[in-house]
Amino acid sequence: MENFEDLLFHVLIQLVVIITAAQLGGRLARKVGQPQVVGEIVAGLMLGPSVLGHLAPGTVESIFPEDAAVIFRVLSELGLVLLMFLIGLEFDFSHLKHVGRTALGVAAAGISLPFALGTAVAWWMHPQVAADVNRLGFTLIVAVALSITAIPVLGRIMMEFNLQRTRMGTLAITAAAFDDALGWILLAGVSAAIHGDFQWSAVAGMLGWTIAFVAACQLVARPLINRWLDRIRGRSGEDLSLPALAAVLVVILLAAAVTNAIGIFSIFGPFVLGAVLSDRHGLRDAILGRLRDFVHVFFLPIFFTYTGLRTDVGRLATLNDWLICGLVLAVAILGKTAGTGLLARAGGFSWRESGCVAVMMNTRALMGLIAINVGRELGVITAAVFTMLVIMALVTTLMTTPLLRRLLPEQPSSSV
Repeated sequence: MENFEDLLFHVLIQLVVIITAAQLGGRLARKVGQPQVVGEIVAGLMLGPSVLGHLAPGTVESIFPEDAAVIFRVLSELGLVLLMFLIGLEFDFSHLKHVGRTALGVAAAGISLPFALGTAVAWWMHPQVAADVNRLGFTLIVAVALSITAIPVLGRIMMEFNLQRTRMGTLAITAAAFDDALGWILLAGVSAAIHGDFQWSAVAGMLGWTIAFVAACQLVARPLINRWLDRIRGRSGEDLSLPALAAVLVVILLAAAVTNAIGIFSIFGPFVLGAVLSDRHGLRDAILGRLRDFVHVFFLPIFFTYTGLRTDVGRLATLNDWLICGLVLAVAILGKTAGTGLLARAGGFSWRESGCVAVMMNTRALMGLIAINVGRELGVITAAVFTMLVIMALVTTLMTTPLLRRLLPEQPSSSV
């Protein structure tokens, strides 16, 4: 019992430190014109071995002892399960219904060029930084991490600049929506391949079960949930009652358990479930009102801190490591901005507007970190490469706001 009380004490202290640091980091980030998520990521890095562990050796171990690590790993994953459901629920498919050739071209360039460049650089760097892990799995995860766009963070940045209803903003969010959807499909496929040890019969089975799960969510779960919600709404109005919220949570957790059993990670099930329910605006608003604030204030800081605790800049011990890190960052930026910017220009946008689209598509932040953590959990990303990719995700997000301020035309394109 005494050991349990000691563990509980450590967990409570850690939660106090994590939530306080995240709030301070978020406020500081907003004061310097950055999204709150950037400050939360930096706060996680500050608490980890990269900063606090370097300045005060032993402090990280005393605040975050190893015996509590599994608890925070579970809390981090549970937070991602709920977050991915909310992201799916907020996914706006209306952009996809009216997409033009320009948006399709930008989306295709935004995923294919960084994936191709990421594949090439990952295959080349593998013997130098990750020789002890599967080369194909390593290459595919790095390529996906370099390809994805952080649509939730991008949406917030666009709202800060009042771009969400401009022609340029619609192009960016539409292309990012396609990139995110394709990115998650790629990540699910790569996850299935790695779990199946690249035995293609096993991989095909996992992908088959995944397709069946998506179909079941759309054809079975969606109409059942909609009918149940209509009855609930008929009795209780627009608010989501506590029993209804409990039922929603049970369905989310079941979706996570199913995709976990399939072998493509728990986070995919809730995302698919949220996406098939995203047109129920009343449900979306009611669930967001109940869950979003708690997920963002409690679970997301845990995820960022857990990522920070696993990120040790000291792992990049040689000049060659830093040169490879710089190459990864350069390839990530070039892959996203070159193709998307040129395709936007070819679609009739000005050079400034095309530059804005390219910069917005380059934002990775949360979604990039999720992909990176999936790779680490799969065992195909080493500690040094994990650090490189976290730096990449952070820098590509940090650069978005200041570059937009410089590139934005005085009068953005007309509203849509």
